[in-house]
Amino acid sequence: MKKDKMRLKGQLGMYMKWPLIMTLLLFAMNIWMYMIDKKAGVMMTVFIAIYLIIASSLYFHNRSLILADLIQFSVQYKGIENRLLKELALPYAIALEDGRILWKNDCFKELMEGQKKEKYLNRLIPDLHPGVFPKDDMEHVEMEVTYRERDYQVELRRVSLQGFSKKEELLQIPEEQEYFVAVSMRDVTELNSYIRENEEQRMIAGLIYIDNYDEVMESVEEVRQSLLVALIDRKINKYIGEVDGIVKKLEKDKYFVVLRKSGYKKIKEDKFSLLEEVKQVNIGNARSATLSIGLGLNTATYALSYQYARVAIDLALARGGDQAVIKDCNGITYFGGKKEQTAKNTRVKARVKAEALREFIVTKDQVIVMGHKIADPDSFGACMGIYRAAVSLEKKAHIVINEVTGSVRPLYDEIAESPAYEDDIFLTSDQALDYVNDNTMIIVVDTNKPQMTECPELLHRSRMIAVLDHHRQGSMIIDNAVLSYIEPYSSSACEMVAEVLQYIVDDIKIPSVEADCLYAGIMIDTRNFMNRTGVRTFEAAAFLRRCGADITRVRKMFRDDMESYRAKAEAMRRAEVYREEYAIAQCPGDIDSPTVLAAQTANELLDISGIKASFVLTVYEGKIYMSARSIDEVNVQIIAEKLGGGGHINSAGAQFDHTNIEEAVNALKETIDKMIEEGDI
Repeated sequence: MKKDKMRLKGQLGMYMKWPLIMTLLLFAMNIWMYMIDKKAGVMMTVFIAIYLIIASSLYFHNRSLILADLIQFSVQYKGIENRLLKELALPYAIALEDGRILWKNDCFKELMEGQKKEKYLNRLIPDLHPGVFPKDDMEHVEMEVTYRERDYQVELRRVSLQGFSKKEELLQIPEEQEYFVAVSMRDVTELNSYIRENEEQRMIAGLIYIDNYDEVMESVEEVRQSLLVALIDRKINKYIGEVDGIVKKLEKDKYFVVLRKSGYKKIKEDKFSLLEEVKQVNIGNARSATLSIGLGLNTATYALSYQYARVAIDLALARGGDQAVIKDCNGITYFGGKKEQTAKNTRVKARVKAEALREFIVTKDQVIVMGHKIADPDSFGACMGIYRAAVSLEKKAHIVINEVTGSVRPLYDEIAESPAYEDDIFLTSDQALDYVNDNTMIIVVDTNKPQMTECPELLHRSRMIAVLDHHRQGSMIIDNAVLSYIEPYSSSACEMVAEVLQYIVDDIKIPSVEADCLYAGIMIDTRNFMNRTGVRTFEAAAFLRRCGADITRVRKMFRDDMESYRAKAEAMRRAEVYREEYAIAQCPGDIDSPTVLAAQTANELLDISGIKASFVLTVYEGKIYMSARSIDEVNVQIIAEKLGGGGHINSAGAQFDHTNIEEAVNALKETIDKMIEEGDI
């Protein structure tokens, strides 16, 4: 820029021009002086001319001096600014888009001591690679990195240099890359340490229940009962005391505990060994005591932590006990629950639930029953049982079923074609939505997960919902149910419904075809009464037999056709034995009811010596369905839960939202490997 073109701007330029601007006022005064006295006006004109000459001379002479002083100040200020940035207490650097460092201040040089010659940022700190750099001028990236065992909060800010190459003669930068990345780092090691320490000091509320207190006390001599209780108390107090926690006994079989989060981490590492320690307490008792533990984590208040603990303990009990359930704001974690619990012989709970269900049904005009998607004999039979209960109470009843699989087709056709039933006994989801109103009760059987029901939208259309299921509860449950009867000990939903029918209406009359449906559900879920059968299972079967269930006819209904039998045999022939204990097979999806065939194949694989668990996968309607089975050596339910599914200890399943069988098998194998390494199976 040429010197004669330099000029002052802004307030400083205006300030320098004030003496010249004042001459306008003097000219006005001069005109007034001429009007009064011409001689005085002449004298005034002479003085104004002299003033104008002096002011102009001073203005043009001082302007060059002021410009020189401003330039000198700018140079000094720039030096001070550069010195301040260079000596800034925070590490600061400037890099190009490829991570090459152009400049760094003294603090950054000290931080990179020993690596001063390294020119690329990502070679110094691998996390700061070009992929994390901001992509536009308005964006800045904040991230935490670790360098030399110290934690740093890093801010990456993009600085635009548009037109830089046109002005700069020494450095040429492509126009599309005319920007620098400013990198600043702040040491947050101590701050993170204080945060972790504060987090570890956070108090956690918990509840511990003895699942089978009454049964254990009955199995030991009366004089030893107090000793047994004392030994269990000692185990619990010692275990919690070792992690600096407090135990308060609320009732004979209930305890309230408080511990720090650091203590929780310790008991988490040993996978809640208290569950196994209490089982080992034996002074002659025929049955071992089992515990359920519920803890509430990561909450803003202690009251909310206790509320979470209540939810966790209820879930632990609903899943059969003998396990620890941890609930926090991010979800639910399970520990234990690897073994099947013994079913209770008493049917008091069934009678209480039946009476409650009857009271709810009589208050409504109609009942809509639904099971899970892709109905199996257990789901269909339970629906028919609840249908009979509603009709016996003189209520209109319907069953929601969208797809009739081959396993329920014989029973479905017999009922649909029978004149004894109304034409609208079976509804699709769309039809059911038209039927539901304020006077409708929804009853869900054989599932407690809302997304697994035939019509999840129905659950939002009614305020009165009841759930009857024999599967363990997970984190996703039907939470707005007025009645929830979850009995993991039961062999099947049909067994539960058969018990309810005996109490809901006196001397209930069940048609033989409906008795066949219920009997078939029990038979299929127990593999012809070989799995998960207890005293109450046979009592329910005896009740159905008295109602007219035809065992021979049910057996004939569930015979395989030749095509299905060949597909099952082929799947077994091609089965892979993984880790010498786990059978993994693939079932073709181009046959009728491939999911049912997969379950049957999984059951058949258990008959092979040395197989502890079987997993059969099949593609159906754009998804992969997995059936998992075991006898008593492996808990397939916790394996299925890791894959997003669930079920029973020896009968479970999961779904994959894709059709890549190899990917699903690899995910299953990785889950098995990980759980074996961690000691979960």
